[in-house]
Amino acid sequence: MSNRRYFITQLGVLAAAACMPQRLLAFADVPKQRYKIAVIDLMILKRQKISAFQLAKDIGADGLELDMGGLGNRETFDNKLADEATRAAFLAKAQELQLEICSLAMTGFYAQSFATRPTYQKMLQDCIDTMQAMQVKVAFLPLGVQGDLVKNPELRPAIVERLKVAGAMAKKAGIIIGIETSLSATEEKKLLKEIGSKHIQIYFNFSNPLKAGRDLIAELKILGKKRICQIHCTDEDGVWLQDNPRLNMYKVKETLDAMGWQGWLVIERSRDARFPTKVLDNFSANTAFMKKVFQL
Repeated sequence: MSNRRYFITQLGVLAAAACMPQRLLAFADVPKQRYKIAVIDLMILKRQKISAFQLAKDIGADGLELDMGGLGNRETFDNKLADEATRAAFLAKAQELQLEICSLAMTGFYAQSFATRPTYQKMLQDCIDTMQAMQVKVAFLPLGVQGDLVKNPELRPAIVERLKVAGAMAKKAGIIIGIETSLSATEEKKLLKEIGSKHIQIYFNFSNPLKAGRDLIAELKILGKKRICQIHCTDEDGVWLQDNPRLNMYKVKETLDAMGWQGWLVIERSRDARFPTKVLDNFSANTAFMKKVFQL
């Protein structure tokens, strides 16, 4: 009887699915989760390559953070996604594999100066245009080495002024730009207040307070729910997340739960030092652990 009941139920599910639009059907069986786990195309060595989607699927991730491409001395990013046909292929592959694009990353600013590049508005606009074309709501903007406000406090006025411009652009587009800084959470609160835009938020990285010897849990609480748009759930390379003695992921989840935060947890590093180039092994292990903690 139980088998018969199961069979009838499955027939009902199939009948309902047959009536669904194709664009919805591709995502019909993706479970709704408070926390979703993603990897980064750049860090899995697939920067702006469509094969990043299949690798992300093999890793077990729910989604992918796509990079905007290299910057160097160009006026803007070397962005393959500016091409309509390329974007369409990426979106089709994401739908086919039931993966989401959680964010676009302007990682060119890790090494380049957001404070001094003369064409920064063009760079921002190119990212925003790509986001709108791909229906992505979050951009990642690291202030990087040259924009380190702890080591280079004299850059603060220029960076604040440019982030005010970025905030206005983001507001017009209806998106969020998440910045990563080297500041403490208390100082980041001050920075956000100075910028004065809800469309500029913090893209939190576990590694930053850990490297600086700050209390990760306290930092999360200081920033609170509304100031953190996404999280790079990562530490420096050396060991997997599950083996990291200074990162208690269960305590992190407890804290985020209490804050009422929800969203994307994006794995960046935390590769085992014994085999740092084994992408599938490293990211699969970290993804499986994150899902165990945050989704089961």
